[in-house]
Amino acid sequence: MSPDLPAVAPHVTAELVAALSPRLRKRLDAGVAKLLARPAVREGDSVRIAVDDDTDVVLEAPGGTVTSADAIRCGCLLAPGCLHRAAAASAAPIADDAPPAPPAEEPQEQRPAPPGTPTPGTRTPEPPTPDTPGTPETPTAGRLAAARAVYDAAAAVLEAGADGAGAVLQAELLRAAHSARLAGLPRASAAAVSVVTGVRAARSADPGYRLADLASALAGVLGVTHRLPHATGPELADLRGTARQPYRPDGSLRLYGLFTEPVLTATGYAGAVTWTADADGRLYTVSDVAPGGPARAVGAAGRTVRMGDTALTHRELSRAGLAVSGATVSPTGRLGAGAGVRAVRASGAAWRAEPLDRLWAVPAAEQVRRALDGEHDLLFLEVTLVGTAREAAGDCLLADCGGVPVRLAVAHDDPALPYRDNLRLLASAPGSRLRVVARLVSAPHPRALLLAAEHPTDPASRVDLGLDRLQRADLPTDPAPAPAVPAGAGAGDEAPLHLLRRRVHQAVSGGRRVLSFTQGGQGDGVRLRAAGLATAADLLGDLHAAAADRTRDAFGRLLPADTDRFARAWLAAAVYTDKVASALCAQAWGAAPVPA
Repeated sequence: MSPDLPAVAPHVTAELVAALSPRLRKRLDAGVAKLLARPAVREGDSVRIAVDDDTDVVLEAPGGTVTSADAIRCGCLLAPGCLHRAAAASAAPIADDAPPAPPAEEPQEQRPAPPGTPTPGTRTPEPPTPDTPGTPETPTAGRLAAARAVYDAAAAVLEAGADGAGAVLQAELLRAAHSARLAGLPRASAAAVSVVTGVRAARSADPGYRLADLASALAGVLGVTHRLPHATGPELADLRGTARQPYRPDGSLRLYGLFTEPVLTATGYAGAVTWTADADGRLYTVSDVAPGGPARAVGAAGRTVRMGDTALTHRELSRAGLAVSGATVSPTGRLGAGAGVRAVRASGAAWRAEPLDRLWAVPAAEQVRRALDGEHDLLFLEVTLVGTAREAAGDCLLADCGGVPVRLAVAHDDPALPYRDNLRLLASAPGSRLRVVARLVSAPHPRALLLAAEHPTDPASRVDLGLDRLQRADLPTDPAPAPAVPAGAGAGDEAPLHLLRRRVHQAVSGGRRVLSFTQGGQGDGVRLRAAGLATAADLLGDLHAAAADRTRDAFGRLLPADTDRFARAWLAAAVYTDKVASALCAQAWGAAPVPA
């Protein structure tokens, strides 16, 4: 996936891939790889890719998005049924399939389109079923069919694994996602698109790709579409989701900047998010995220905040304040930038001054409990640096947080962002006592991703670790003694849940074939039972059995694999692993147990 290309709507990619002949479909993945190696030149709203000396592919993207198959043109002799157009669509980031929203981002009433005027090339979305008093709403036949199509396409991706899920399987899932959105299932549609972007990131060796994220996305889309046929009432409404987050009026706000976080996703989006807080400790975000790569993630912090008449940049806002009138806020705390919103610069506050000081006054265990309950996942911790903890994925920073040994890892490994360099410097200053902001990681030991910290020698200043670069001169020359922490602290005597998790992740990466050996899980199953995780052992056995289940016909020929059984066995293992990991995470931080 190339951030140099404009975003392409899912139904466009699906349409172009479906139009290919079987012979060209077999060559599509090679065509995508070839196209990604060619330079892309932007000319206004057009992007031109030179396939060779005589052939160009042109993507017309008014507004930055390719919304129709006709907007991708090729100059070769086989056009329009050529491989190049489908390859260009498959190599580009995936656009939001929703209809354009009003620029105000204000609370809007949903107005149905006039009768008889569907969007060209699509069908009219299925209207919701009217509720009969006293009768809970049930899914319609159209939504059931759309959910089943998404489930089957996602199960096929799981069957092949990221290594084998080429452009054709991706296009099938995008087609199902588009149909789900038209049927009124935006949550399933968005989850399916997340899977495709994750698969593309895996296959292109994107630095931002994380196998755990792809596994979570696959579990999300399979879980939603598996539960939807049996859901009614409020549960059904939750599984349907909403096309866009509603923005509600929130009156006047007095906000204080906390820090700015660069955003660089495996889905081809980049930018910055600035976190702010009000006097009561509620968090609000101002974001500037759009299709792009590392350069945009680094440069977005210097862009002006798009809100009211303020001329503050994101970097300036993270140290200053903001007075907002007519504010609109999404359920996740994102501030709207509608025409009625007014914002001016105001004074900021230090982390150790009111009102921001109260964020660090909340016990860490209570913050973790709140994050596991579905609120924001930021942790405001006061830690003493201990040193470096060695890990297979790279060194992390070991710190003491009120007697709890915490592992602070880098939030992003892209070399354009200074996270890892800053973490190495902080690790060389053991004994330093700092306030930090980190993002909770659900792990059986206390673990978080380090985002921002106080300056090591100037507590009145703070460092955005993804944007600012610490120097050796910034470290204290005579740090206090580091607290004594036992070797291997932060890991402890963990339950061997990783024995099941690694099989779940292996299936996502390599597909059914890597788990198809029937004896592969017996040793792990014994260890799980010995640790008291009998359910995990049973799920592992079911997963291996489903992977190895290949029946034969009367002539001894292998019949098609039962993808549904394998998907259900994998989903059960993934959901169990997630729930147990949350419970172990809460226990490690000393938080209250996670409800089942």
